[in-house]
Amino acid sequence: MSRSSRKVRETKETLVEVSLDIDNCCSVEVLTPIPFLNHLLTTMFFYMRSNVYVKAVDKLGYDDHHLVEDVAITLGDVLRDSLGDRVGIKRFAYSIVPMDDALTIVAVDISGRGNAYVRLNIERESIGGLAVENVYHFLESLARRSEITLHVVQLSGNNSHHILESVFKGLGMVLHEATRIVSNSVVSVKGSL
Repeated sequence: MSRSSRKVRETKETLVEVSLDIDNCCSVEVLTPIPFLNHLLTTMFFYMRSNVYVKAVDKLGYDDHHLVEDVAITLGDVLRDSLGDRVGIKRFAYSIVPMDDALTIVAVDISGRGNAYVRLNIERESIGGLAVENVYHFLESLARRSEITLHVVQLSGNNSHHILESVFKGLGMVLHEATRIVSNSVVSVKGSL
C-alpha cells in the first residue's frame, strides 16, 4: 500500500500544491514566498524523513495569513489522506528537542480528533516575513485538517528563531515516529480511530 497523497488547493488568494510520500526519504522541496516558513517546513520535513514537495503562490501579496493557512490546510489534508485507515500506525509520539537556549516538547496522537494545544512565549512579532501569530494558526490548521491531537510546550528559551526551530524539528520527529507501521491492527482499545 502506498502511503502518499497529492493535493492542489486554489482560492482567490492562494495556489498551493503539496505532495507527500510518508515511507520514502528524503527529497524535500519547499517553495513559498515566505523565507522563514520555508526554513521551518524544510526543517520539519527533514526530521519527518519523508518525500515532500510544497509549492505555494500568494496571489494577492498583502499579508502572510492566507498563504500560511492554506499551506497548513493542504498539508493536513495530504497527511490525513496518506495515512488512509491508519491500521497499524504507532499513533502516539513525543519529542523533547533542545536548540541552544530553547527546549520544547511536541506530542501527537493520530486519533482522528484534530486539535492543537500550543503554549509558546515568543517575543518577536515576525521572523523572516512570517508573523509569529501565524505559526500558531499553522499548527492549529494542520492539526485540525490532519485529524491529529497536537501538543506543543516551550520549556525554556529566549531566542524566537531557536524556539520555533525546536518546535518544527520536534514536529517532524513525532510525525515520523507516530506514522510508522508497528502492527497489523488499529492501535485503539475501541478498535477504530
